[in-house]
Amino acid sequence: MGKIIAIANQKGGVGKTTTAMNLAASLAVLEFKTLVIDADPQANTTSGLGHDPKSINTSIYECMVDGIDVKEIIHKTEIENLELVPSHIDLVGAEVEMINLDNREEKMKEVIHDLKDLYDFIIIDCSPSLGLITINALTAANSVIIPVQCEYFALEGLGKLLNTIKIIQTRLNQDLEIEGILLTMYDMRLRLSNQVVEEVRLHFKNMVFETIIPRNVRLSEAPSFGLPAISFDADGKGAVAYLNLAGEIVQKNDVQKVTK
Repeated sequence: MGKIIAIANQKGGVGKTTTAMNLAASLAVLEFKTLVIDADPQANTTSGLGHDPKSINTSIYECMVDGIDVKEIIHKTEIENLELVPSHIDLVGAEVEMINLDNREEKMKEVIHDLKDLYDFIIIDCSPSLGLITINALTAANSVIIPVQCEYFALEGLGKLLNTIKIIQTRLNQDLEIEGILLTMYDMRLRLSNQVVEEVRLHFKNMVFETIIPRNVRLSEAPSFGLPAISFDADGKGAVAYLNLAGEIVQKNDVQKVTK
């Protein structure tokens, strides 16, 4: 049974989408069958993996609201072992439409239940909010990765997110774990970046991944070509960092590969 990992932080611009795309691609390159679910209405993961959101007719939105079979909307990517459930802007309206539904916090869990045996890893890219869609993702997930940028106000809002995770553990998903806190946008030349690393490691100790994601131009450029970094510049620091992160996660989780 595959592991479902949500990438979440209500703070924008911390590297959620970059992490979802590149972690998933790295796991796929390591020959783990991987699915990315784009649960962000901005649909940046969808476009970053080579699909135009404007051409997407059916997304995770229709699966959650209208009961469309998610297996019918899985898209291939250019990377072997990596597949995508896309998003589009209509996902913005899903929270309003789901408000009166029974078990509204568990719609994503219901949608992806039958996918767990088909993939080694399912990565969910969450929107920058703690709204109903993100709560759905955390209810469906086995664990959550929290990206934290190595910049001023890095820890701002982190307490609120951790409190939300505790509430979800208590009420909706008692098995939800924190996979780890991931330091992103690190610039070794800046004293502030190094101070943030020290502060986060001091506060959260073993919860913090050893891998740190550097601020990297090639990492930023890759999505504009519809590619993850490992396809765009495999030897770049960004691509190598995400491969190292994938290795950490594989080592931590005793995942048995599904039969291809």
